[in-house]
Amino acid sequence: MELSQRKEKILAAVVEHYIKTGEPVGSKLLQKDPEISVSSATIRNEMAELSSMGLLEQPHTSAGRIPTDEGYRYYVDHLMGVRQLDDADKRRIEAGISIRNASPENILKRANDFLADMTNCAAISTAPSGENVTIKRVEFVPVGTRTGMVVLLTSNGMIKSRVCRSDVDLNASVIEKFYNIVKTSFVGTELDAIDTATLQTLVASMGEDALTMIPLISTVSELASEAMEIPLMLGGQSNIFHYGDYGATAYELMDFLRRGEPLSKILTDNKKDLDVKIGSENKFKPLENSSVIMAQYDVGGENHGSIGIIGPTRIDYATLIPSVRYLTDMVGKILSQVLNED
Repeated sequence: MELSQRKEKILAAVVEHYIKTGEPVGSKLLQKDPEISVSSATIRNEMAELSSMGLLEQPHTSAGRIPTDEGYRYYVDHLMGVRQLDDADKRRIEAGISIRNASPENILKRANDFLADMTNCAAISTAPSGENVTIKRVEFVPVGTRTGMVVLLTSNGMIKSRVCRSDVDLNASVIEKFYNIVKTSFVGTELDAIDTATLQTLVASMGEDALTMIPLISTVSELASEAMEIPLMLGGQSNIFHYGDYGATAYELMDFLRRGEPLSKILTDNKKDLDVKIGSENKFKPLENSSVIMAQYDVGGENHGSIGIIGPTRIDYATLIPSVRYLTDMVGKILSQVLNED
């Protein structure tokens, strides 16, 4: 679809006024815009044509126009001037997500909460994907004579732990054998390679130590399986109620956000560095009045996760897109540094 320069100026003005005020935009208001130096009648005709093209709509007969989802899409793709973050904005984001001596999950939670506060939207994020992730380290922390905590660290920084109970004493000799097995059979192994057949082969090779080792080995396997799951983090859901745009549908959206699984699919399906879904472009009906801005972060050049926001279609795209992008890039850098330190 191609628009004349005048139509583009009018469409951009309608979108920007509506984003700012939430009120339908009429020809008299646009006539005051120095960028649009034509009569009110000409503006009305152009707005009518933009409406027939599906880019504007008139909510009430006597009201002005508001953008449709297609109108927002044209604006974002062709007309929007993305605001460049200044040094103060960047420092504020960096300070907001910085946290000392934290696990990747805590870093992501901090970033998620800060993003929700900064944008006044609901914020969503996922940890780095479990694809090609290996076991980096396994530790055993004694708790009692026959009880201990098994802690697993993966190459993408996820830490999982679980209490393990045994029918025999977990003495120094048993723990030494366990560490030897971990070193030779688990460290450096991809998570999805630790399947039932692999464990059966491993146990069969242990001989008389098998019964002693099974609880410990099974715990490592369970933690590896848990680490493959990509956790979803959600924050700022109550921000949805700040927008009158949603009306009664706010409760439907809140219920959708609580369910988690559809959101996780949205983020894990995202393969773009930056993606903006507007209104009806979203797959799920509860998001038909929302826009979703998602960006992908990179950890160590291999593993990826996504961070995004959900707000009404009337969000300030020009400001929020660069903010989400910069925060996401910083999260990737921080996570990469944490993993290199480990």
